[in-house]
Amino acid sequence: MGFLTGTGIDINRLGNMIDDLLPDGKVELDQSPYDTQLGLNMARDARKVINGKLKIEDFHKIYSSSLIKEFGNDYAGAPATSGKKETGPKWGMVIDLRKCVGCDTCTVSCKAENKTPPGMSYNVVLEQVLGDYPNISVVNLPRPCMQCDKPPCAQVCPTRATYKMENGIVAIDNDRCIGCRYCMVACPYGARSYDFGNSYEQEMMGANDVTSPEYGMDRGERKKGKIPEGTVRKCSFCYHRLQRGEEPACVETCIGDARFFGDFNDPNSTVSKLAASPRAFRLKEELGTQPRVVYLR
Repeated sequence: MGFLTGTGIDINRLGNMIDDLLPDGKVELDQSPYDTQLGLNMARDARKVINGKLKIEDFHKIYSSSLIKEFGNDYAGAPATSGKKETGPKWGMVIDLRKCVGCDTCTVSCKAENKTPPGMSYNVVLEQVLGDYPNISVVNLPRPCMQCDKPPCAQVCPTRATYKMENGIVAIDNDRCIGCRYCMVACPYGARSYDFGNSYEQEMMGANDVTSPEYGMDRGERKKGKIPEGTVRKCSFCYHRLQRGEEPACVETCIGDARFFGDFNDPNSTVSKLAASPRAFRLKEELGTQPRVVYLR
Protein backbone atom coordinates (compact mmCIF):
# COMPACT_ATOMS: atom_id res chain seq x y z
CA MET A 1 0.00 0.00 0.00
CA GLY A 2 1.35 3.45 -0.89
CA PHE A 3 0.91 6.79 0.79
CA LEU A 4 -2.33 7.55 -1.02
CA THR A 5 -5.43 5.71 0.16
CA GLY A 6 -9.11 6.05 -0.54
CA THR A 7 -9.36 8.80 2.09
CA GLY A 8 -6.12 10.60 1.26
CA ILE A 9 -2.56 10.26 2.54
CA ASP A 10 -1.61 7.25 4.66
CA ILE A 11 -0.94 8.84 8.07
CA ASN A 12 0.95 5.82 9.40
CA ARG A 13 3.46 6.11 6.58
CA LEU A 14 4.01 9.76 7.47
CA GLY A 15 4.77 8.69 11.02
CA ASN A 16 7.35 6.27 9.64
CA MET A 17 9.00 9.14 7.78
CA ILE A 18 9.36 10.98 11.09
CA ASP A 19 10.76 7.85 12.75
CA ASP A 20 13.49 7.68 10.11
CA LEU A 21 14.50 11.21 11.13
CA LEU A 22 14.90 10.46 14.85
CA PRO A 23 18.41 10.35 16.30
CA ASP A 24 19.86 7.16 17.73
CA GLY A 25 19.27 7.82 21.41
CA LYS A 26 22.33 5.99 22.68
CA VAL A 27 24.66 7.53 20.12
CA GLU A 28 23.30 11.01 20.87
CA LEU A 29 23.54 10.72 24.64
CA ASP A 30 26.95 9.08 24.58
CA GLN A 31 28.26 12.42 23.28
CA SER A 32 27.19 14.22 26.46
CA PRO A 33 28.91 13.90 29.87
CA TYR A 34 25.71 12.70 31.52
CA ASP A 35 24.25 9.24 32.17
CA THR A 36 23.09 7.76 28.86
CA GLN A 37 20.91 5.02 30.30
CA LEU A 38 19.16 7.42 32.66
CA GLY A 39 18.23 9.62 29.69
CA LEU A 40 16.97 6.69 27.65
CA ASN A 41 14.86 5.37 30.52
CA MET A 42 13.40 8.80 31.28
CA ALA A 43 12.52 9.37 27.63
CA ARG A 44 10.71 6.03 27.50
CA ASP A 45 8.77 6.66 30.71
CA ALA A 46 8.01 10.30 29.88
CA ARG A 47 6.03 9.08 26.90
CA LYS A 48 4.18 6.70 29.20
CA VAL A 49 3.24 9.67 31.38
CA ILE A 50 2.03 11.62 28.37
CA ASN A 51 -0.26 8.84 27.12
CA GLY A 52 -1.57 8.00 30.59
CA LYS A 53 0.23 4.69 31.14
CA LEU A 54 2.31 6.02 34.06
CA LYS A 55 1.32 8.50 36.77
CA ILE A 56 3.40 11.64 36.98
CA GLU A 57 3.90 11.10 40.71
CA ASP A 58 5.33 7.63 40.07
CA PHE A 59 7.63 9.03 37.37
CA HIS A 60 9.18 11.43 39.87
CA LYS A 61 9.45 8.75 42.54
CA ILE A 62 11.37 6.56 40.11
CA TYR A 63 13.85 9.20 38.96
CA SER A 64 14.25 11.87 41.66
CA SER A 65 17.14 10.24 43.51
CA SER A 66 18.97 9.38 40.27
CA LEU A 67 18.56 12.93 39.00
CA ILE A 68 19.89 14.43 42.22
CA LYS A 69 22.89 12.12 42.06
CA GLU A 70 23.59 12.82 38.39
CA PHE A 71 22.91 16.56 38.19
CA GLY A 72 23.44 17.82 41.73
CA ASN A 73 22.59 21.49 42.12
CA ASP A 74 21.58 21.73 38.46
CA TYR A 75 18.59 19.49 39.13
CA ALA A 76 15.58 21.76 39.53
CA GLY A 77 13.21 19.18 40.95
CA ALA A 78 9.77 18.20 39.69
CA PRO A 79 7.96 20.80 37.60
CA ALA A 80 5.27 22.85 39.27
CA THR A 81 1.76 21.42 38.90
CA SER A 82 -0.22 24.44 40.02
CA GLY A 83 -2.73 24.02 37.23
CA LYS A 84 -2.16 27.58 36.08
CA LYS A 85 -4.09 28.18 32.90
CA GLU A 86 -2.49 29.48 29.75
CA THR A 87 -3.30 33.04 28.81
CA GLY A 88 -3.63 34.88 25.53
CA PRO A 89 -3.81 33.28 22.09
CA LYS A 90 -3.40 29.55 21.58
CA TRP A 91 -0.94 29.75 18.73
CA GLY A 92 -1.04 26.93 16.22
CA MET A 93 -0.15 26.05 12.65
CA VAL A 94 -1.96 24.20 9.88
CA ILE A 95 -0.02 22.71 6.96
CA ASP A 96 -1.83 21.60 3.81
CA LEU A 97 0.09 18.64 2.37
CA ARG A 98 -1.74 18.93 -0.95
CA LYS A 99 -0.29 22.42 -1.41
CA CYS A 100 3.27 21.72 -0.26
CA VAL A 101 5.49 21.52 -3.35
CA GLY A 102 8.68 20.59 -1.50
CA CYS A 103 10.51 23.78 -2.48
CA ASP A 104 12.24 24.04 0.95
CA THR A 105 11.62 27.79 1.11
CA CYS A 106 10.43 27.27 4.69
CA THR A 107 13.75 25.62 5.57
CA VAL A 108 15.82 28.40 4.02
CA SER A 109 13.75 31.25 5.47
CA CYS A 110 13.83 29.62 8.91
CA LYS A 111 17.63 29.35 8.81
CA ALA A 112 17.91 32.97 7.69
CA GLU A 113 15.48 34.22 10.33
CA ASN A 114 16.85 32.20 13.24
CA LYS A 115 20.48 32.26 12.10
CA THR A 116 20.96 28.59 12.82
CA PRO A 117 24.50 27.18 12.48
CA PRO A 118 25.64 24.51 9.98
CA GLY A 119 23.87 21.19 10.42
CA MET A 120 20.90 22.68 12.27
CA SER A 121 17.46 23.27 10.78
CA TYR A 122 14.32 23.89 12.82
CA ASN A 123 12.13 23.41 9.76
CA VAL A 124 12.77 20.46 7.46
CA VAL A 125 10.76 19.00 4.60
CA LEU A 126 10.90 15.22 4.39
CA GLU A 127 10.36 13.71 0.97
CA GLN A 128 9.62 10.26 -0.33
CA VAL A 129 9.15 9.21 -3.95
CA LEU A 130 6.60 6.50 -4.74
CA GLY A 131 6.30 4.33 -7.83
CA ASP A 132 8.55 3.80 -10.82
CA TYR A 133 9.34 6.26 -13.56
CA PRO A 134 7.36 7.63 -15.30
CA ASN A 135 4.51 6.72 -12.95
CA ILE A 136 5.76 8.39 -9.78
CA SER A 137 4.36 10.59 -7.04
CA VAL A 138 6.11 12.58 -4.33
CA VAL A 139 4.99 13.06 -0.74
CA ASN A 140 6.38 16.11 1.06
CA LEU A 141 6.14 16.32 4.84
CA PRO A 142 7.18 19.64 6.44
CA ARG A 143 8.20 19.23 10.08
CA PRO A 144 8.59 22.16 12.46
CA CYS A 145 8.42 21.75 16.24
CA MET A 146 4.96 20.42 17.05
CA GLN A 147 4.60 22.72 20.11
CA CYS A 148 2.90 19.88 21.98
CA ASP A 149 0.36 20.65 24.68
CA LYS A 150 1.82 17.67 26.55
CA PRO A 151 5.52 17.76 25.65
CA PRO A 152 7.66 14.80 26.74
CA CYS A 153 10.74 17.00 26.22
CA ALA A 154 9.70 19.17 29.16
CA GLN A 155 9.00 16.10 31.27
CA VAL A 156 12.59 14.84 31.09
CA CYS A 157 14.46 18.15 31.42
CA PRO A 158 16.40 18.00 34.72
CA THR A 159 16.99 21.77 34.91
CA ARG A 160 13.50 22.82 33.74
CA ALA A 161 15.15 24.69 30.91
CA THR A 162 12.39 23.40 28.66
CA TYR A 163 9.00 24.74 29.67
CA LYS A 164 5.67 25.91 28.29
CA MET A 165 5.16 29.65 28.04
CA GLU A 166 1.85 31.16 29.11
CA ASN A 167 0.79 31.24 25.47
CA GLY A 168 1.51 27.51 25.17
CA ILE A 169 4.70 27.71 23.10
CA VAL A 170 7.26 25.18 24.27
CA ALA A 171 10.38 27.25 24.95
CA ILE A 172 13.99 26.62 26.01
CA ASP A 173 15.73 28.81 28.55
CA ASN A 174 19.22 28.49 27.11
CA ASP A 175 20.70 30.05 30.26
CA ARG A 176 19.46 27.03 32.21
CA CYS A 177 20.09 24.39 29.55
CA ILE A 178 23.16 22.25 30.32
CA GLY A 179 23.08 20.35 27.04
CA CYS A 180 22.32 16.91 28.50
CA ARG A 181 20.20 16.21 25.38
CA TYR A 182 17.65 14.11 27.25
CA CYS A 183 14.95 16.20 25.57
CA MET A 184 16.27 15.33 22.11
CA VAL A 185 15.77 11.65 22.81
CA ALA A 186 12.34 12.19 24.38
CA CYS A 187 10.96 14.21 21.46
CA PRO A 188 9.07 11.81 19.16
CA TYR A 189 9.31 14.21 16.22
CA GLY A 190 13.08 14.81 16.01
CA ALA A 191 12.51 18.55 16.36
CA ARG A 192 15.47 19.41 18.62
CA SER A 193 19.13 20.01 17.81
CA TYR A 194 22.32 20.46 19.82
CA ASP A 195 24.42 23.54 19.11
CA PHE A 196 27.99 22.28 18.69
CA GLY A 197 29.31 25.79 18.10
CA ASN A 198 29.72 25.40 14.34
CA SER A 199 29.72 28.59 12.28
CA TYR A 200 29.33 29.93 8.76
CA GLU A 201 31.99 32.56 9.46
CA GLN A 202 34.52 31.01 7.08
CA GLU A 203 31.96 30.92 4.26
CA MET A 204 30.26 34.25 4.89
CA MET A 205 31.76 37.40 6.36
CA GLY A 206 29.79 38.72 9.32
CA ALA A 207 27.94 35.45 9.92
CA ASN A 208 28.65 35.67 13.66
CA ASP A 209 27.72 39.32 14.11
CA VAL A 210 24.25 38.49 15.41
CA THR A 211 22.78 35.38 17.03
CA SER A 212 19.21 34.17 16.84
CA PRO A 213 16.66 36.27 18.76
CA GLU A 214 15.00 33.11 20.05
CA TYR A 215 12.10 33.63 22.45
CA GLY A 216 12.42 37.40 22.08
CA MET A 217 15.95 37.63 23.49
CA ASP A 218 18.77 39.23 21.53
CA ARG A 219 22.12 37.73 22.55
CA GLY A 220 24.33 39.75 20.27
CA GLU A 221 27.45 38.37 18.63
CA ARG A 222 28.01 34.61 18.39
CA LYS A 223 31.23 33.70 20.20
CA LYS A 224 32.99 30.49 21.20
CA GLY A 225 31.71 29.23 24.54
CA LYS A 226 28.86 31.75 24.65
CA ILE A 227 25.20 30.75 24.79
CA PRO A 228 23.52 29.22 22.77
CA GLU A 229 26.60 27.09 22.03
CA GLY A 230 26.45 23.88 24.06
CA THR A 231 22.69 24.02 24.48
CA VAL A 232 19.69 22.48 22.72
CA ARG A 233 17.69 24.59 20.29
CA LYS A 234 14.46 24.30 18.31
CA CYS A 235 11.64 26.07 16.49
CA SER A 236 9.78 28.61 18.63
CA PHE A 237 7.06 29.53 16.09
CA CYS A 238 9.34 32.58 15.59
CA TYR A 239 8.22 33.98 18.93
CA HIS A 240 10.24 37.16 18.38
CA ARG A 241 8.18 37.79 15.25
CA LEU A 242 4.90 37.08 17.05
CA GLN A 243 5.82 39.77 19.56
CA ARG A 244 5.96 42.21 16.65
CA GLY A 245 2.59 41.07 15.31
CA GLU A 246 4.16 39.11 12.45
CA GLU A 247 3.74 35.52 11.32
CA PRO A 248 6.50 32.89 11.58
CA ALA A 249 9.01 33.23 8.75
CA CYS A 250 8.09 29.83 7.27
CA VAL A 251 4.43 30.85 7.00
CA GLU A 252 5.16 34.26 5.48
CA THR A 253 7.45 32.84 2.78
CA CYS A 254 5.59 29.64 1.83
CA ILE A 255 5.44 29.69 -1.98
CA GLY A 256 2.60 27.18 -2.20
CA ASP A 257 0.51 28.97 0.47
CA ALA A 258 0.49 25.66 2.31
CA ARG A 259 1.00 27.07 5.82
CA PHE A 260 -1.49 28.90 7.99
CA PHE A 261 -0.90 30.36 11.44
CA GLY A 262 -3.22 31.79 14.05
CA ASP A 263 -5.14 31.43 17.28
CA PHE A 264 -6.87 28.11 17.94
CA ASN A 265 -8.83 29.82 20.73
CA ASP A 266 -10.59 31.94 18.12
CA PRO A 267 -13.28 29.77 16.48
CA ASN A 268 -13.44 32.22 13.56
CA SER A 269 -9.71 32.06 12.79
CA THR A 270 -8.54 30.36 9.62
CA VAL A 271 -6.52 27.78 11.56
CA SER A 272 -9.51 26.85 13.74
CA LYS A 273 -11.71 26.33 10.72
CA LEU A 274 -9.06 24.30 8.89
CA ALA A 275 -8.34 22.18 11.99
CA ALA A 276 -12.04 21.27 12.09
CA SER A 277 -11.88 19.95 8.52
CA PRO A 278 -12.32 16.19 7.93
CA ARG A 279 -8.93 16.39 6.19
CA ALA A 280 -7.20 17.44 9.43
CA PHE A 281 -4.93 15.16 11.46
CA ARG A 282 -1.95 15.34 13.81
CA LEU A 283 1.25 13.32 13.55
CA LYS A 284 1.57 10.46 16.04
CA GLU A 285 -1.66 11.51 17.70
CA GLU A 286 -1.81 8.15 19.47
CA LEU A 287 1.09 9.24 21.72
CA GLY A 288 -1.10 11.80 23.47
CA THR A 289 1.30 14.71 22.95
CA GLN A 290 -1.48 16.89 21.50
CA PRO A 291 0.55 18.76 18.85
CA ARG A 292 -0.41 22.29 17.87
CA VAL A 293 0.69 21.63 14.31
CA VAL A 294 -2.22 20.23 12.33
CA TYR A 295 -1.90 18.74 8.85
CA LEU A 296 -4.44 18.53 6.04
CA ARG A 297 -4.29 15.34 3.98
